[in-house]
Amino acid sequence: MSDTVDALLVDLLEYIACKERRYAEVIEAWHTSCPKLPVWEEANERGLVTRASANGYAVVRITTAGAALLEQHRR
Repeated sequence: MSDTVDALLVDLLEYIACKERRYAEVIEAWHTSCPKLPVWEEANERGLVTRASANGYAVVRITTAGAALLEQHRR
């Protein structure tokens, strides 16, 4: 995976971790059809994010693996 995608994955995880985000909001901001920058798709494939239901909405949260990757990059 490219360094660019890895850096963007960390950005995505920080975006999600700072506050609860609705799925639609995350998809609008991060979904791309560009095959060279598959950030949202890569985060899902690596198991770094998950969808859940909260207050009647679909939300996106980082997983334990996502939190570990974020912590690794913060050091």
